[in-house]
Amino acid sequence: MIQTPKFSRITGTGSALPGAPIGNAELIAARGLDSSDEWIVERTGIRSRHLAAPGVTASELALPACRHALEAAGRTPADVDLVIVATSTPDYVFPSTAALLQAKLGIANGAAAFDLQAVCSGFVYALSVAEKFIRSGSHRCALIVGSEVFSRILDWSDRGTCVLFGDGAGAVVLEASDEPGILATALHADGSHHGMLSVPGQVGGGQVTGDPFLRMDGQAVFKFAVKVLADVANEVLETAGVSVDQLDWLIPHQANVRILSATAKKLHVPAGKCIVSVDRHGNTSAASIPLALDEAVRQGTIKRGETVLLEGVGGGFTWGAALLKF
Repeated sequence: MIQTPKFSRITGTGSALPGAPIGNAELIAARGLDSSDEWIVERTGIRSRHLAAPGVTASELALPACRHALEAAGRTPADVDLVIVATSTPDYVFPSTAALLQAKLGIANGAAAFDLQAVCSGFVYALSVAEKFIRSGSHRCALIVGSEVFSRILDWSDRGTCVLFGDGAGAVVLEASDEPGILATALHADGSHHGMLSVPGQVGGGQVTGDPFLRMDGQAVFKFAVKVLADVANEVLETAGVSVDQLDWLIPHQANVRILSATAKKLHVPAGKCIVSVDRHGNTSAASIPLALDEAVRQGTIKRGETVLLEGVGGGFTWGAALLKF
């Protein structure tokens, strides 16, 4: 008889960034943008980002991130029985990026593998879904990945959006545990706001129909994001019976510094407790939270036993949070 685990816990983290960082001045010169380093930094806090070379896919970015996470957890691909990839920029229409990643990792045990699409909330959604699988007793070791090549869907003539995004991947290993790990999660969506941020195109009849580039109403997204991020953070804190004062670290989706600062202020979280990596990575969508988490863990900023709040908001709109004991 399979014993149902009491908890699920992150046991390893990993990340990967393609190529060398590209600073604002370099990007402006390469793309012929009507902008400046000062303009970008003042409005977003972003100073550099990484962009994948032509032909580099989400599964290829995810591969080293997963290997790093497995190594940190002391696990091998054979231990994994669930693979979830959060991405809005999959390798193919099908098969899933998760299935392609599974093959590249050499996971040959028939482990379940699927993609999850919730844009910038994707990693939090995937973590929450995996937690339910593990708590049910059906699975014991999940590989959860956020991987994006957003550079493929950017309109490089639109300086208001193309300077915001970058490519990258982040991964965690989530395992069944007798010790508390994931304390509470909350997921939400409201499709009526899809017009604020979307890529309103598709492939049909062998042709791209609609608009294949990312389109965003920046001011509307800012107002919406700050409100729902504060609301969902308070929701998971209340569910877990944890006060803001007991929180060691806040890792919001790394969209821009203004949203991060406004969210922390609304939650009364000191700036020093908010993990920030957007200045060096840009907005990497579903990869942004696991990228920031892995960087903070490997730098020794986040330590075992500390309480961490992850939260994201993405086009659609989707939003969610996960409170965990690391």
